[in-house]
Amino acid sequence: MGDSTAVDDMRLLVVGLDAGCRPVLEPLFESGAIPTLQRIVEQGVGGPLESQIPPWTASAWPSLYTGKNPGKHGVYDFLTFDGYEWDVVNSTHVQARPVWELLDDHGFSSVVVNVPVTHPPGEFDGALIPGMTAPEKPECHPSGLLEDVERTCGEYWVYPQSTPDPDRSIEGYERTVDCRGEAFRYLCRRVHPDFGFLQFQQTDSVFHERPGDADAIEAVYRAVDRQLAETLAAVEPENVLVVSDHGIGQVSGPEFRINEFLRERGDVAPQSGGEGMPNWSAVWESDLLEGTEAGERDPSALQRAMNVAARVGITTQRVAGALDRVGLKEPIGRRVPNDMIRAASEQVDFPDSRAYLRSKSELGVRINLEGREPEGVVAPENYDAVRDDLIEALAAVRTPAGKPMFDAVEPRETYFEGPYLEGAPDIVTVPAEFDTALSADLGVPQFGEPMESWNHKRTGVLAASGPAFDEDVSIEAANPTIFDVAPTICALFDVPIDAAMDGQTIPIVEDIGTVEYPDYESEPIAATDDGTVEDRLSDLGYL
Repeated sequence: MGDSTAVDDMRLLVVGLDAGCRPVLEPLFESGAIPTLQRIVEQGVGGPLESQIPPWTASAWPSLYTGKNPGKHGVYDFLTFDGYEWDVVNSTHVQARPVWELLDDHGFSSVVVNVPVTHPPGEFDGALIPGMTAPEKPECHPSGLLEDVERTCGEYWVYPQSTPDPDRSIEGYERTVDCRGEAFRYLCRRVHPDFGFLQFQQTDSVFHERPGDADAIEAVYRAVDRQLAETLAAVEPENVLVVSDHGIGQVSGPEFRINEFLRERGDVAPQSGGEGMPNWSAVWESDLLEGTEAGERDPSALQRAMNVAARVGITTQRVAGALDRVGLKEPIGRRVPNDMIRAASEQVDFPDSRAYLRSKSELGVRINLEGREPEGVVAPENYDAVRDDLIEALAAVRTPAGKPMFDAVEPRETYFEGPYLEGAPDIVTVPAEFDTALSADLGVPQFGEPMESWNHKRTGVLAASGPAFDEDVSIEAANPTIFDVAPTICALFDVPIDAAMDGQTIPIVEDIGTVEYPDYESEPIAATDDGTVEDRLSDLGYL
């Protein structure tokens, strides 16, 4: 729906393009598919925006909107771990102040739509609809907001509605993008905010779900461009800042199964039966295709049978191979829910292992340390020696082509610092140019074809247009990172920058200095515990 009433008091609109980067944007510029984005990029000031390690949505967006590294905000991955137990992260795991709450402290209102890891929302002057890791029909701010949005704009959903029909899936992407813009414009008419933050997730998920599908990618970006054009016309922001959390590109190198490498070293102890490390499969489609929420099922006879089969050595990998040989892998696999796959997969036995990769999106190895983990086996006095030995062994890994597997294998302190450092993996492993991939799989060869042919890259994009920005500045020379976005937003509003932020003001606006703010009082940690969210993240290849 279009908007006829202009909302002309917004000082800054931030547009988030998940996985936005020049290699994706430039062909779309050349074809004339996205004129609004092209105008912002070419008429303003723009350049690369470097992501963090790890360059994944659930950790990178909190870093962007708090200006702090994961060691200070506490989110390293889509998963959070309490001992050996895990859950999907949500906003209560973010232990740092979002920039819109900091603006609120200085009298500025905000509308925030679809930013990941913002559910459940905190209190501030304005409105918020959460993004990825929120459940469908999420709690919004203020209470009852989503009902008002749907009454005025039509149905709103966090995730595109799944369908086995490829043509319908593109329509689902487009409708989901439309939801974002329509809801955002409605909330701007309602709130008249000083600050707006509108994020589009489909610019990333289309690459995970339909890798290399140029028609689908263009359809998503055309939809984003239309919504951006309508939003600019309706809201008339003084300034526009386009940012991404990371880039994306093809992966031509191999997948490295670190846990298999560690098992052969004697560091990982395997087990079967579904009680070890969570193990999803993006190959075998989730229950979401059938409209079933994972949390609604009791263990079935099939699950129990697969559990028993796993204990006698019939693992998921062997089942998949047998099905494939008789041509039944795809039709049978798509009806096997994820918890059944976990039950029949070889998994890491946390208590009996010395070190392991908990989750591939962490990009690192965790040591099973005595006194820190519930059943740690590595004595504290041996920690440094064990870690140094692992770093040396991993740094020496070569791909089957003889190339280094990693650009860097480093202690976690190289990348993170802050009060939540203990949540990080002990060793950070950075894939070579992100052209190789990591996997937590066991029971398979150490190297193989990557599960996904497209994956995240470290370099995203930044573009700024409006009178507040100095367009004579070279973004390339400034070398901005995602940690610099929050300080830059503060500076544009003349709000003193939190001295604890890791970023600095990008020189497209004038730096105004820092102050010490009181410690952030976050909400108590709340469980996500939503099977649909887990399955959705599995579908995208993150888990």
